[in-house]
Amino acid sequence: MSLLRQRKPTGTSNATESDPNICQEDEKKNKAASKDKNPKKQKSWSCIDSCCWLIGWICVTWWFLLFLYNAIPTSFNQYVTEAITGPVPDPPGVKLKKEGLTVKHPVVFVPGIVTGGLELWEGHQCADGLFRKRLWGGTFGEVYKRPLCWVEHMSLDNETGLDPSGIRVRPVSGLVAADYFAPGYFVWAVLIANLANIGYEEKNMYMAAYDWRLSFQNTEVRDQTLSRIKSNIELMVATNGGKKAVIIPHSMGVLYFLHFMKWVEAPAPMGGGGGPDWCAKHIKAVMNIGGPFLGVPKAVAGLFSAEAKDVAVARAITPGFLDHDLFPHQTLQHLMRMTRTWDSTMSMIPKGGDTIWGGLDWSPEECHSPSRKRQIANDTQIANENGSEVVVSQIKHVNYGRVISFGKDVVDAPSSEIERIDFRVRLSFLEVVDAFKGQSVANSTCSEVWTEYHEMGYGGIKAVAEFKAYTAGLIIDLLHFVAPKMMARGDAHFSYGIAENLDNPEYQHYKYWSNPLETTLPTAPDMEIYSLYGVGLPTERAYVYKLTSAECGIPFQIDTSADDEDSCLKDGVYSVDGDETVPVLSAGFMCAKGWRGKTRFNPSGIRTYIREYDHSPPANLLEGRGTLSGNHVDIMGNFALIEDIIRVAAGATGEDLGGNQVYSDIFKCLEIKVLIDLGERPSPHQCIFLPRSLGGWPDNQMPDLML
Repeated sequence: MSLLRQRKPTGTSNATESDPNICQEDEKKNKAASKDKNPKKQKSWSCIDSCCWLIGWICVTWWFLLFLYNAIPTSFNQYVTEAITGPVPDPPGVKLKKEGLTVKHPVVFVPGIVTGGLELWEGHQCADGLFRKRLWGGTFGEVYKRPLCWVEHMSLDNETGLDPSGIRVRPVSGLVAADYFAPGYFVWAVLIANLANIGYEEKNMYMAAYDWRLSFQNTEVRDQTLSRIKSNIELMVATNGGKKAVIIPHSMGVLYFLHFMKWVEAPAPMGGGGGPDWCAKHIKAVMNIGGPFLGVPKAVAGLFSAEAKDVAVARAITPGFLDHDLFPHQTLQHLMRMTRTWDSTMSMIPKGGDTIWGGLDWSPEECHSPSRKRQIANDTQIANENGSEVVVSQIKHVNYGRVISFGKDVVDAPSSEIERIDFRVRLSFLEVVDAFKGQSVANSTCSEVWTEYHEMGYGGIKAVAEFKAYTAGLIIDLLHFVAPKMMARGDAHFSYGIAENLDNPEYQHYKYWSNPLETTLPTAPDMEIYSLYGVGLPTERAYVYKLTSAECGIPFQIDTSADDEDSCLKDGVYSVDGDETVPVLSAGFMCAKGWRGKTRFNPSGIRTYIREYDHSPPANLLEGRGTLSGNHVDIMGNFALIEDIIRVAAGATGEDLGGNQVYSDIFKCLEIKVLIDLGERPSPHQCIFLPRSLGGWPDNQMPDLML
C-alpha cells in the first residue's frame, strides 16, 4: 500500500477551521498589539504642575547648594578664585591692621529701610507660636506658610501709623538686627568683620536698630528709640575716653539720623533736650552710605502702583501671576495695602520739587549710558572756533522732569503740545475728589483687598491719566489725590519743599527735620559729613505709565512695552547714573552744593566730602556680590568704602583720605544758573535749576541755595 503524505494547510482560513485554539491565540496577540499601539491617554499637564515642579527644583537646588556651602572648606572658594584670577587682596581690616591701625572712635551703625529685622511680641490667633520669631528678615518662612496673617501683622494702623489693636511687632536689637538680611545675604556683616580685625567689638560698636516702618518721630513716641540712641552714644563716648563717635547711616537711615541730629538738640518735649552743642561734643563724623537726601523716584512708583522696574518686568513676562495667582491672593494689592501704612516710605518722596528734579521741559541730568564704551561710541568730536576738538553727545535728550508720563507719546512731546485736563487750577484737590468720586472700583471678586483706589470713582482714575505728565512738584498733589489717608499722615511728619527763610519758627517743627532743604545742620564746625555712594549703574528716574482695565484695585501700571535705547528708556523706565536705587543727584547734591562751605543750610561750615565708588561687577561667580560693587546694598562689601570708613574710625580726616573722589558729573550738573529773562528757555544740555516753573528768582529774592 502506497504511503500518501498529507499536505499541511497553508491558508489562514483552513488553519482556523482545523484548529479553533489558534484563532483564540491570534485574537489575544492582536489585542495586545492594539494595546501597545494605543497606550492609555495621560493626564494633560497644567500650569499648577509646572509651578510645583519649578518650586521643587528651586528647593532641591537650594538645599544642594546649602549642603555644599556647609560641607566645602571655607578656603576652597579663595583657592579656586586665586587659581583663576591670581592672588586675592587682603580684606581692608587685615590690610589696615598690618599698617598699625587700631580702635579709636566708637562706631554707630544706622540701618536703612527693610534691612533691619522685626520680630513679633504680640499677635492674633493666626500667629500662634511666633512669639519673638522674625517676621521680617531671616528666612521669611511665614510669608509662605501664612501670607495673609503675615501681611496683617506687618501692616500698621492706617489712621494712626502705629500698632493695630492686639499686634506688637518690634525691632530686633544688637548687631544681629541688620548684619544679614537673609541667610547668606550680608548687609552690615562684612563691615563689622573688618572693623573687628583692627580690634573693634560690641562695646565700641552699636547697631541703632529701629522700626523702619514708623515715621521718624513715632519711633520715639512708641519705642523711645531716639532717646536710646542718644543714651548709647553718650555712654560709648564716655567709656572710650571722651573720643567722639563715628556715625555710619545707610539708605533711609541717612534721613533718620538727620532727623536725630535736630531732635537731640531741640528742647523737650518735642526734642531730646541735649542742647545746641550736643552734636559738637559727641560726633566726629557722619559717613552717609547711599543716602537718599533728596528722595528717590523709585518711592513714587512704589506708592503709586506698588511696583518698580523689576516688578513691572516680572509682571510683563508672567501676566496675571503677581496680580492674582500667588498663594493665590492679589499679591500687589496686598503689598500696596501694607506698604501704604508704613509712614517711613513717605520720607523718600522726592524733595525740592521742580527746582531740584526739573520741569516739563528740562532736567539737570543727562542720559545714563549702560557702559562707557557705548557712551564713547555715541559721542562725536567736532572742531570749535579755536580749532580744538570737543566732544558732543549724540544721546537723545530726555525730559527726566516728567517723573510720571501716561504714554510714550507724552514723554517725547513738547509741553506746549500736551493737552492736559488741568483740574488742579479749577478745583482744590479735595473738591476734585468729591467731583470725581463715583461708583466704587471694588467688586465681589476682590473686595477683601482694600486699597484707596477702591474709594476713587472711574472718573477720578481717568482724570489722573488725562493729566498726562507729572513733575516732582506735582507728584505730591497726585499722591494726595490717589492716597489721601496715607498723605494725611505724611503731612504731619514730612515735608518736601525748599525753605525760603529758615529763621521762620515753623521750621522748628519735627516734620522738617529730615528734609535737608528745610533745616540746618548742627553748629559743629569740627564735625565732618561724608556722602559715600556708588555710581555707574542705571538708576530709576522717570516712568511711562498706562491705564489698565484692572478690576481689583490698581488701575495703573508701568508700560513695559515702552523702549527707546537712544533715550535710556527700557521697559517703561528712564534711567540715570546712580547705584540702582538712589540717583547721583539725590545722593550727592547736599555735600556738593547745599552744604559746601558756609551756607544757610550749614551755618557753621561743617566740612563735607563726596566719595564715589565706580561700580565694577564681580569677575566670576565665586566672588559672590563682589568687592568693587557700587550697588545700593552690595556697596556695603566694597573694599574701598570699608577702608575709608575704618581709616576715619581710626582717626583719619577727609583730607587724609584724599578729599573728594568723583566719577560722575555731579559738580558739572550743579553749575546752577538763574534765568532772569522769563521768556528764555533752558538749553537741553545745560544743568539749569529753575526755582519756579515760570522762571527764575528775582535778584533780591534769590535764596542762598542758588548762590
